[in-house]
Amino acid sequence: MTSVESDPAKTIESVRAVPAVSGFFFDDQRAIKTGAEQDGFAYQGDPVTPGFDRVRQAGESVSVLLELSDGTVARGDCAAVQYSGAGGRDSLFRAEAFAPVVENTVADALFGRSVREFRDNADILEELTNDGERLHTAIRYGVSQALLDAAAIARRGTKTDVLADTYGTVPASDPIPVFGQSGDNRRKNAEKMLLKGVPVLPHGLFNSVEKVGSDGERLVKYLAWLSNRAVELGPEGYNPRFHVDVYGILGKIFAPPYDRAEIADYFADLREAAAPFPLQVEGPMDVGGREEQIYAMAELRDGLADAGVDVDIVADEWCNTFADVRAFVDASAADVVQIKTPDLGGIGRSAEAVLYCDGTDTRAYLGGTCNETVTSARACAHVALATDAAQTLAKPGMGFDEGYMVMENEMRRTIYRRKARTKQTRTKETPNENRR
Repeated sequence: MTSVESDPAKTIESVRAVPAVSGFFFDDQRAIKTGAEQDGFAYQGDPVTPGFDRVRQAGESVSVLLELSDGTVARGDCAAVQYSGAGGRDSLFRAEAFAPVVENTVADALFGRSVREFRDNADILEELTNDGERLHTAIRYGVSQALLDAAAIARRGTKTDVLADTYGTVPASDPIPVFGQSGDNRRKNAEKMLLKGVPVLPHGLFNSVEKVGSDGERLVKYLAWLSNRAVELGPEGYNPRFHVDVYGILGKIFAPPYDRAEIADYFADLREAAAPFPLQVEGPMDVGGREEQIYAMAELRDGLADAGVDVDIVADEWCNTFADVRAFVDASAADVVQIKTPDLGGIGRSAEAVLYCDGTDTRAYLGGTCNETVTSARACAHVALATDAAQTLAKPGMGFDEGYMVMENEMRRTIYRRKARTKQTRTKETPNENRR
């Protein structure tokens, strides 16, 4: 078998962009929060976020194909989050509009470069501009996945190996806990997760006052139901972590200041309902800006700590870029930060963001969106393994089963390959003298 070292260097010969579909939809979050009513699977009303033609519209992606000098092809998918254009994120991603940028601006910059130099290539991509503007985060995300794939092909290893070598990490030896998301079908899909023993669940999509309850009572009742069903349906010894996303709705129910007794009492009710399982609440409020959000989150976290309420809070809104993640972590404004992979641009930036949490009191949740693709999700599974993230999202799609399968199986395959290679290396280094 030819060694990695003897594999001739491959270079990028062409960059192609194929407009494609994504795993879910783009939703105008601002329109939904301000009263757009659900009409079956669609929404009634006019969009309010620039770029949207309707409140809910079909998701799009761009498949990036890097043809290498030996004829092999590396792949990555440009994808953007479901709630594009909200919370400080880049604008709505239109495949037909951005595919030419990949085939021109990006292709010109990468042509002829050695694919072994993942970090150098990724850095070039991060600095590129088009018409004076930095490349859309979705472009940087998808092209960097293809660069990672190309580097793994050239090294005849896994993407986890490339990332571990690049960032000097020791990859996880077991799959990272996968976080399942239920969508609006929050009971049936949660039961699926419990039957499969999913480590973190159910997300819940509590994105309106109606779903949470005018006093938050519906969320309390849901967590009590979930706790009971976990005991009834979960495998023996099952101890999941509950994670619900409330999209800032608690900030509408409870005005600031967020460290007052009334709010701590409500979170204590949530804690009691979820018992005996640990609970974390994502996006408790959305106050309209990063610094304001950091202050509000830190205020809530301090209030819960002072009251002895053991509920973790998760940063999402206004925590989009690598700089945002650093700001939230430095301010100790959350117990967990979601690293929303498409919003950080290049996939290496997600790895760096996870590693920034090391040594702090903030855990890294390598998230993303239901609106990604299988290709982008599989790439993220390698980031999770290489950086030993606290948890990672089941994606793409909102049906749960498919996304869980994609992430869990990619990690298991990778761990198997790494262990098999290590065993093979040890066998070569210590030959069996009795072998005939």
